[in-house]
Amino acid sequence: MIPPGSGHPTDRAAPSTPVAHSASDVDRLAGSSAGVAESDARSSVCRACPRLVAWREEVALTKRAAYAHEQYWGRPITGWGDDAPSLLVSGLAPAAHGGNRTGRIFTGDRSGDWLFAALHRAGLASQAASVSAHDGLSLRDTRIVLPVRCAPPANKPTPAERDACAGWLAAELRLLLPSVRCAVVLGGFGWTALGRALVRAGVEVGRLPGFGHGVEAVLPGGLTLLGCYHVSQQNTFTGRLTEPMLDAVFARAKDLAGLS
Repeated sequence: MIPPGSGHPTDRAAPSTPVAHSASDVDRLAGSSAGVAESDARSSVCRACPRLVAWREEVALTKRAAYAHEQYWGRPITGWGDDAPSLLVSGLAPAAHGGNRTGRIFTGDRSGDWLFAALHRAGLASQAASVSAHDGLSLRDTRIVLPVRCAPPANKPTPAERDACAGWLAAELRLLLPSVRCAVVLGGFGWTALGRALVRAGVEVGRLPGFGHGVEAVLPGGLTLLGCYHVSQQNTFTGRLTEPMLDAVFARAKDLAGLS
């Protein structure tokens, strides 16, 4: 595992960064973060959910054979991209051998191949490939956030783990929302989780419509949530989500975010 303060491109923590060991710790440390960098640093060393901590670290030690020569990140994954974005993209959780390995969300897995290629076609990413945190990729006016920051077993966090992690996302949203005009939400879990995090961040949400691909929800404050099927292999391999469908979502998102 990569320790805090080691110089990894996405690491904003230091050996002295305070560590959350419970959901109440998450709320306290997240709520007192002075800015996005500090929030990222504190969330990247979180140990509030014992099952997730054990799983992410076991994966980082045992590794997949194809990556046996690599040092896994093995810590919570933070949001990544512009610190004052107009557009948010909200996923679910990092992949065990993707973000949990590389230290950057949607990096080094098939879902990321689809997402960053689409962001690049939309002019929101500097390159189409996302293979390593060292690859020089950057985002334009866009930030990716996630409701659950540790890779969960079977890609299924428990409700308690989701709720414990919501404090980090709520704090991040409070810091980001002054500039955000649109949020693309990948999948039904993310739709529900982002809505709850927005409420915790003090945003008036009202009654959200049910999740669906292309569904739009304009919140009272003007922020628009835009639904999109998740870029999971289950959706992309079966054709439930196609490149034209994904491109149409990001074209609409750019319009809503004023980025056309």
